[in-house]
Parts: sequence; C-alpha cells; structure tokens
Amino acid sequence: VLMGGLALVLPVSAAFVTHGLLQLVANGWRAILHRQHVAWRIVALYALGSLIAGGVMSLIALAPSKPYLFLFMGLLPALLWLPQDWIRLDAAKPAQALASGVLVTAVNLTAGVAGPLLDIFFVRTTLTRHVIVATKAATQVFAHLAKIIVYGGLMLRSHGGAGMPPLWLFAVAIPLSMLGTVVGGRILDRMTDINFKRYTRLIVTAVGILYLVQAGQLFLSAA
Repeated sequence: VLMGGLALVLPVSAAFVTHGLLQLVANGWRAILHRQHVAWRIVALYALGSLIAGGVMSLIALAPSKPYLFLFMGLLPALLWLPQDWIRLDAAKPAQALASGVLVTAVNLTAGVAGPLLDIFFVRTTLTRHVIVATKAATQVFAHLAKIIVYGGLMLRSHGGAGMPPLWLFAVAIPLSMLGTVVGGRILDRMTDINFKRYTRLIVTAVGILYLVQAGQLFLSAA
C-alpha cells in the first residue's frame, strides 16, 4: 500500500528510495523488537543473496514507468495462489534461503515490492508466526538497503537527488511506522499460525487487485 501511494505522488526513482528508507526503519525496528525469534542462519544466507542481486541490478538499474510498476505490483500476489504441488519453497532450507535473497531482492528492485514472493518462501514452512515475522523483517533490511543504494545512486547520477519528499515527511512517517510495528506485534500475539498465513494471503491479494485497477487506469490514460 505504501509503495503504491508513493508511486502516485512521486517520480518512480524517488518512490523507490523513499519506500526503501521508511521500510528499512520499520523492518529494522520490527527485527529488534522480535530479535529473540529471528532465524539468523536464514538471514545470513538471504543477505548474501541480496548482495549478489543488488550488485547485478546496480549495473542495469532502470526505473520502470508507473503503469508497468503498478502492473508488476498487482501481478505478484498471484504467486501466493499457486498450488503447493507446483512449487515447494522453504526458507528454512539453506539453498532456498540463498535463492530467496537473490530473487526477492531482484524483484524488489524491479517492481518496488516483493512481499508476495518473499511470502512463498515462508508461508509453507513449519516455522511459527513469530519466527516468520521476525526473520522476514530482518531479511528485508537488506532488500530495502539495496533499493536505497541502487535507486539513490540512479537519482544522484540523473537528477542530482531531485524529486525526494521534504525531510519533515520522514520526521513524521518514521515514528508512525515504528508505532505501527509495535501495534502489529500485539495483533500478531493474538493470532494463530494458521490464521496468520491465511490473512496474509488474502490481504496481499486485495492490495494486488487495487494495483491492477490503478495500472489499467494509467495505461488507458496514456493511450
């Protein structure tokens, strides 16, 4: 939702960097709050994969147009509805933890978000909801850091950093994101593992539908 809102009001590169900064803080704070649940082996392998993807993507970084950005974001939730027999991914397996770092970071740098793809690596694991949330938060610190570096560099080279929102917006948004993380943690404590995975899929899908509608409107207006 945040990435979609930013993409509506900011240039695409600025939206990537702004989203990366806000989510870096939110996920970093979430990882700190739930640090006792973080699966650090998964995080380490993910970070390695993220470094690989970030290095490659920095060589070909090209911000997509807004219609395609919303199209990419809208299509991603479809991954969560693939039959389990078609694709069996589990971030608890070392090779797949590394693969998740490469793939999720690459998609994050292309579509701006990659939550549904990341969820595929966790939604079918035997990990508890607390471990899933904490570990995903820690991994996304690296994904959003890559986004800031790649698109921040692109903005500096092409626009001198122009297009970024004012600093006061960050001063307001960062504390709110940290507060939201605390509230989200309390909601998490009240949920079961099964309901957590079910609601995650439904909410992400609903947001994806909104993105597809927006993509359609943007394509039509450009026609």
